[in-house]
Amino acid sequence: MSTSTAPTQAPAEQITAPAAPPRKVRRRGERSRAASLASHGVLTLASLVALFPVAWLVYLSLGPDKNDYLHPGRIWSKMTFDNYAFVLQDTNFFDWLKSSLIVSLGTTVIGVMVAATTGYAVSRMRFPGYKKLMWVLLVTQMFPIAVLIVPMYQILSKLQLIDNYFGLILVYCSTAVPYCAWLLKGYFDTIPFEIDEAGRVDGLSPFGTFFRLILPLARPGLAVAGFYSFITAFGEVAFASTFMLSDTKYTFAVGLQSFVSEHDAQRNLMAATAVLVAIPVSAFFYLVQKNLVTGLTAGGTKG
Repeated sequence: MSTSTAPTQAPAEQITAPAAPPRKVRRRGERSRAASLASHGVLTLASLVALFPVAWLVYLSLGPDKNDYLHPGRIWSKMTFDNYAFVLQDTNFFDWLKSSLIVSLGTTVIGVMVAATTGYAVSRMRFPGYKKLMWVLLVTQMFPIAVLIVPMYQILSKLQLIDNYFGLILVYCSTAVPYCAWLLKGYFDTIPFEIDEAGRVDGLSPFGTFFRLILPLARPGLAVAGFYSFITAFGEVAFASTFMLSDTKYTFAVGLQSFVSEHDAQRNLMAATAVLVAIPVSAFFYLVQKNLVTGLTAGGTKG
């Protein structure tokens, strides 16, 4: 007679369920994969929207005929750099470049220095009417250019500064300085006043403290003010076309008008010139881009 033994069961403590994978805890500020993909998609789309007008302008500048913008699909089969050759060789392009750089850099240097001293004085010193001074500067931005042209023309005419680079620089400074003064005043407010006191303890004069201690710390704000002044002078049309009478003293913005007549517009040459105009502006932006974001955000922390 055979006997069979029933299988023995393992103790309950030896039977363990498979361990669940540890749940990933998302750290604070960490985004999910879906959110990251969505943000990258939005940024990519925004970049394409921003770059499309530039790419379209470059594409139109390669069309040999002035009416190619009406049929852009035909440009692909007949692209040429003849427009650029004509602009560089048969126009006053380099005179326009020289005039634009003289006026823009002059406005940048003079305007930023005047705005920096004004903003620093209002930020640190409490003289009678210092608040009203800033409001007066703000009010000057309310007048349209059409109202200012006539009185400015009369003033420059009496000073014999018509068709003169320095006269146009002064006009542009009257536009750039008020905004830059407000911008730099807000930035100087973020610099501790103890730095000024330390400079005076070390024997520095107020000007020495400003130039040797404050200006190096205000470099981002100065970069933003300089960029604004440069762009204001480089792309302005109304003042330049009114106060500059010689063809060789036209800026780029005025020189572009030479391609437009009453019954005709050479859009291919305008597109090529516009692409060439963008080169110095892009170079200037590249030089100051490291300080632009810092200056734009820091200048608005205090009023």
